[in-house]
Amino acid sequence: MRKIILLLSLLGMAYLQLTAQDSMSKKAYKNTIRFNVTNPLFFGGRSLIFGYERILNNRRSFSINIGQASFPKLEFRNPDSLREGSNLEEKGFHVSGDYRFYLAKENKYQAPRGVYIGPYFSYNYFDRKNNLSVTSTNGGTQTVASETTLTVGSIGFELGYQFVFWNRVSLDMILAGPGIASYKLEASLGTNLSETDRKKFFEKLNEALADKFPGYNTVIDDGEFKSKGSTSTTTLGYRYMVMIGYRF
Repeated sequence: MRKIILLLSLLGMAYLQLTAQDSMSKKAYKNTIRFNVTNPLFFGGRSLIFGYERILNNRRSFSINIGQASFPKLEFRNPDSLREGSNLEEKGFHVSGDYRFYLAKENKYQAPRGVYIGPYFSYNYFDRKNNLSVTSTNGGTQTVASETTLTVGSIGFELGYQFVFWNRVSLDMILAGPGIASYKLEASLGTNLSETDRKKFFEKLNEALADKFPGYNTVIDDGEFKSKGSTSTTTLGYRYMVMIGYRF
């Protein structure tokens, strides 16, 4: 009888210990710090954006993202007529935020795991000054100082899904983010060129930007940009982002 009681006691203690360990492993961490892996793929290693998400309750959270943004290195289709030279100055930043509703009917687990929807805002600023080697229509070549600035501000509504692994590591994917976006693109030259060479320069620059920025041709009025080197428009925007995070 004593052996049975001792055995039951040992089994009970083991069960309590396993239950306690499982409870600790499922601790509800309310904070997540994360790194945006999408921007470096599109815009290069100088684009570094970090984020923070805070759980408000079982179904709601908010997040903010901030960091350095930069123009990708431009590659011109015909380098014989226009070639990128030394980079004089480069700067830019990104800031965004959203308010998330994790859908109770769609999710087995509490926030921040599962499907979410919610409003968002985003602002991006890119600026680059560099020297360009320009071959004019008469065959002469000269070095031209150029500055290109692009700003994009948007608001909209997003749909995303967040995975949580080992209760500590998160993979956050914003899958769709339709909205309204305001785009402003300006390019200036630090030297005098003929009207023909200016238009040629803006055409080549427009091609290089279109090759680097996803969706560029659908939002930028390239006809206006090619003619005078600047354009601004408000149109449909989108948001897509993948982030890896650590919960604490």
